[in-house]
Amino acid sequence: MSSHADHDTLAHRLTQMLVRLNQGDKLQPHALAQEFNVNLRTIQRDLNERFAYLPLEKTEVGYQLDPSYLGKLHYRDLERFACMAGIQRLYPVLSNEFLRDLLDRRIESALLVKGYNYEDLGDRTHTFQLLEQAILERQTISFRYQKEAGSKSYTEAEPYKLINHCGVWYLACMDGDKLKAFSVSKIDRLLVSNDTFESAPHIEQLLRDEDSIWLNEKKTEVVLKVAKEAAGYFRRRKLIAGQVLEKELEDGGMLVSGKVAHPNQILPIVRYWIPNVQIISPEGLQAELNQQLHTYLEVR
Repeated sequence: MSSHADHDTLAHRLTQMLVRLNQGDKLQPHALAQEFNVNLRTIQRDLNERFAYLPLEKTEVGYQLDPSYLGKLHYRDLERFACMAGIQRLYPVLSNEFLRDLLDRRIESALLVKGYNYEDLGDRTHTFQLLEQAILERQTISFRYQKEAGSKSYTEAEPYKLINHCGVWYLACMDGDKLKAFSVSKIDRLLVSNDTFESAPHIEQLLRDEDSIWLNEKKTEVVLKVAKEAAGYFRRRKLIAGQVLEKELEDGGMLVSGKVAHPNQILPIVRYWIPNVQIISPEGLQAELNQQLHTYLEVR
């Protein structure tokens, strides 16, 4: 099994090679092997297997990117492609054709990936492709959605993005006047209509800014008191949606705020950090959590 260090080295090497290709440089296998301190066979595998999705041209001098693709890649893309080379099932259709499509900025606009885990959607490939098409062409869709309480049908929905959040693929779409997220794995009987809709810029911006799949435009501000035992974790990374440091406390703790669309977006996080995190505002939310814990203890 490869170590994290090996993976980081691979990602660094591939990213550097992609940057140079995108700039129009010609890659010479022997020189690359010496530069990255690997054997020639490794570089040949990079070029012939890991970069199989790229339109590479082999010349007497070395390998170069088809001139028509020069400058189309951005550093964010290059970094992601390097990761893809080591994570083969992030996308449900990781074929050479699909990866070539990713070089097209128009195709990329349909996808939004947040995190590096993945959900296996091998049996939903056709559904995924139809949704991608509908998003790009701004076509309305109808489908049946499987819920725990049973299935529900949706018609004339307006699809905006396919979002990979924490390894799970979701469809973000407008259902009437409400923005909702649907798990792709639970979508059935999908039909793409010939009817089209106008994309709303504020919805596009909301999806870019949102760091969860709770896609309610109306948010409630939540303030948490974090004890010093957990404060370091909250300083290093954002553990709640829209996290903002409000105040450093004298005892080493802190007050942080965030904006949530639903109580279930914040309550599981607070439960995880008990007893080091407490909800200060709104008061009713802490009372709701206390009641849940009381009920749990009574059952136990």
